Amino acid sequence: MKTPDDLLAFLDAHGIEHRTTRHAAVFRVNEGAQIKAGLPGAHTKNLFLKDAKDQLWLICARDETRIDLKRLPASIGSARLSFGSPERLWQALGVRPGSVTVFAMINDEARAVRLVLDRALLESDPVNFHPLVNTATTAVSVQGLLAFLKTLDIEPVIVDFGQI
Repeated sequence: MKTPDDLLAFLDAHGIEHRTTRHAAVFRVNEGAQIKAGLPGAHTKNLFLKDAKDQLWLICARDETRIDLKRLPASIGSARLSFGSPERLWQALGVRPGSVTVFAMINDEARAVRLVLDRALLESDPVNFHPLVNTATTAVSVQGLLAFLKTLDIEPVIVDFGQI
């Protein structure tokens, strides 16, 4: 599994500009208001889910976005959704609860996880995610985020959560 340093080196190697700020651990979206206040751009919430057919999903949205897990399956083509276990999270993405991030897709070499991005997130710049640990935040432009995903050959599902 890749480390935060491996991730940042990957971004550098692919010419993806980024800025990382170290801070105290943040475990939930509603924590760290003072940290977020000092970082421009959109802050995120990231949900690791599995559906009733055992397909794994990573949902990445703006932190204030409301995600209705009962209505989401119809929008993304999944079966009924529930939260994935910490063990599955570690096996699939190499991160622990509280550190879930789009950047963990770097560890999904089997491409077992389907990625869903919030349309509102893609209309923000920059976007902020944990760099595989919850003791830092890494900002990238939306263009940088999309370049990261393209480099990994990941085509995200884009959802307008405001319409669900």
